[in-house]
This record gives sequence, structure tokens and C-alpha cells, in this order.
Amino acid sequence: MSHIKKNLFPIFLSLVLIFVSFPFQTISAKASDYIAFIVLTKYSENVDIGAEFNIAAITSTGKLPTWKSSNSSLASVNTYGKVTAKKAGTVTITAKIKNAEASCRVTINKTRITISKTSASIERGEILKLTAATSNNSQVTWKSSKKSIAEIDENGVITGIKPGETTITASVQGSSATCKIKVKAPTISLNLSTVTLYRGQKNQLKASVSSGILPAWKSNKKSVAVVDDSGSITAVKHGTAVISATVDGVSKSCKVVVEIPTIKLSALELNLKQGTASTISASISSGNPPVWTSSNPKVATVDSTGRITAVKKGTAYIYASEDGAKERCIIHVSE
Repeated sequence: MSHIKKNLFPIFLSLVLIFVSFPFQTISAKASDYIAFIVLTKYSENVDIGAEFNIAAITSTGKLPTWKSSNSSLASVNTYGKVTAKKAGTVTITAKIKNAEASCRVTINKTRITISKTSASIERGEILKLTAATSNNSQVTWKSSKKSIAEIDENGVITGIKPGETTITASVQGSSATCKIKVKAPTISLNLSTVTLYRGQKNQLKASVSSGILPAWKSNKKSVAVVDDSGSITAVKHGTAVISATVDGVSKSCKVVVEIPTIKLSALELNLKQGTASTISASISSGNPPVWTSSNPKVATVDSTGRITAVKKGTAYIYASEDGAKERCIIHVSE
């Protein structure tokens, strides 16, 4: 039908021009004898949201018609027939004069959106950029359904916040497209799975985290071994502790064994005269100095270097102790 109207329009326009070219003074008919009519340049149109176009009208009176939209929320029309498409749907634009009117049916297309990804996986701290194209080149707005999982800015740049799933939505003019985002839990590996130390010794743990996030370090027995924020372990006393590195609920651990040292004395029995002194030495596997004590200081005393002094006649035990290990030397004091 629209094809027929387009073919008839040039003929109809020619007739109108011939009609208006006659001198009006030679026409004796009354105004009521004429048929009022309006001819439009468009009777149907298909456009996108945001489009603007003009409809021209020729009237039998030569006057401008009044224009009206059947739904101005979908498309508006101004005094001169300029139409602006606002929302998807179908609307009728009507030009009207006294005793005549003509209409143009306007179909406004729903805006189509295509998004660069419909699903993706990232880790905490990782960035991913999405792009969106629209059928009318309009700008989209971005939104994350769970900002605590992943955020997105106005440019479509996503940042992973914590493990979980969220939906990213690109919206424009009542249309939308979505992308499912999964923020994955990281993988962690440690350079050591078991460490053996003596009291006071240190070792460095290193964590490799897929997300690049620094782990939180923790010891389950601080009385045995402690760890600082960089993963440096310090043995406190003999026993077993577990050091863990944790990121986003994922942990990797290292077993720390603080061994009891072995002690060897240079002498296990000495005979001393009252008032004399002698020094014994201790070889300790931990490399730490021993703590020297006497079982009976009234018979024999010992200082921090292992020097023993015989005090009076009798028997005493001199002990060298280190982190749970103890070795003794028997001292016989004579007059």
C-alpha cells in the first residue's frame, strides 16, 4: 500500500499545482464546494530511538496544519512536522486542518545491544574491560548486581573484589545485555612444605599467589614458632607448629619442627680439690649457648662460661641445658 501511495504522490502533487495555478478570481464556486485534503511526504517510517526526521504536508487551503502525536512519550512532533523518536513502539503522527487530516505511522525500533563477552572469570584485583555496541550508537550504562564481588566503572572496566559470582548489565533506552562474571578463588603454593629448625633459628617462606595478592601469615603455635608479615619464621622453642598463608579463604601450610638439640660436654666427671676451679665446655647442635646450673652450689658453683669452682667437700652435678635438652657433669670435691 505504501508503494502505491509513493507512486501516486507525484501525480497528486502535479494536480495540486495545476489547481493552485489557476487565477482564483475566475472560479465562481463557493468554498463549501471544495473538498479539503492534506498530502504528506511520508505515510510510514521506521526509525531507531533518538532519530529525528521531517514530514512535510501540502494542504488544500495552503495553510500549515496542526501536528499531533498519538503518544508523545514514544515520539513527539513540533509545529513544523519535525518528529523525534523517544521510545520503542508504534505511534501515529497526524497533520490536521479543518475538515481534513492525514497520518504517518511511525515504528520505533527497540535499541539492540551486543556485548563483548557474555561470561568471564577473573581473580581478586584483576581487571577486565567490557565493550558494548548499540544499534543507534547510543552510550550504555554499566551496573554490577553484586558490587562486593566485582565492580564496574562507567567505561566498562571490571575489578574483582572477592570470590563469588555477579552479573554485569549494560543498559540503554530500555534494552540490556548481560555478562556473568566469576571471581575465582586463587591458587597458592609455598616454597617449603616442611622446615626443621633449632630455637632462635630463622627461615623464609615464600608464597606464590595466582592473583598476586599478598597472603596473611599465621602460626597455630606461637610458643613454638612465629611468623611475620613477610613470611619469615623464627623458632621459639622445641615442638611442632603449622605456618599458613591465606588469601581469600584459600590456605597453604608449612610444618615447622623445632628440634631438641643435642649436648656434648668436654667432661662428664671431675675430681676437684676444695678451693680449686676448672672449666668444661659444651658442644650444642643448635649453636646456642647453654644455661649452666649446679645441683648443690654449697659444694660446687658454675658461672655462665662453664667455669666450676669447688667450694667444700662433697658431690654436686653441673648441668648444661638448652631448649629441653640437658647434660650433666659429676663433680667430686675433696679437702
